[in-house]
Amino acid sequence: MARAQFQKGQKVWVECVGVWARIEQVQPVWAKGFDEPVRVTYDVGLGREFLAQELAVPIEDPVAVTEGGARWRLLRARNKWQTAEDCPHHPFPGTYPVVVTDPQDWGGWRVPGAEYDRDPERIEYQARLIATAPRLLALAESMIAAVADMPDDARDLVRDVTEVTTGAPVTEQSTTRMSNRTDPLPDTPTESRATQAA
Repeated sequence: MARAQFQKGQKVWVECVGVWARIEQVQPVWAKGFDEPVRVTYDVGLGREFLAQELAVPIEDPVAVTEGGARWRLLRARNKWQTAEDCPHHPFPGTYPVVVTDPQDWGGWRVPGAEYDRDPERIEYQARLIATAPRLLALAESMIAAVADMPDDARDLVRDVTEVTTGAPVTEQSTTRMSNRTDPLPDTPTESRATQAA
């Protein structure tokens, strides 16, 4: 006999599709002569029903709990392949940023030299942002406490950081920018260029 492992409205990871979804309906399958359902499927709004083994629940990441008071630091490392004279266009010629996440000044985030050389200002910004991430997370958590009358809305801000799935596959995916558009696409359909040109 089958029992429901998830409930309506619960956030789940759909492993075969690779997306987060919410349970829209719990659908028990009954058979004549049985007191309990023989199978339970879940509708998550993706066009078909899923079994429990295809779904995973988010759990609190133990690393996120232990890293709560972490102080990440931005250090500069000497560039072994380019001297300061070779790269005067860099913000800090002859060095590159390293974000250390360990008290002994090692471990963390680094960037390949070729990528840094391509756009050093962007990489410097990313390094500063990553180094301040624990403080930004602490700020978001304090905001959750401050808006206690609507905690679920505020908690959604940090769930992507503090929760991981149970056994979700990790895949790397290369992304290519399709255009130089910086503003979002409009929600409403617009006229085609052909009709505008006419």
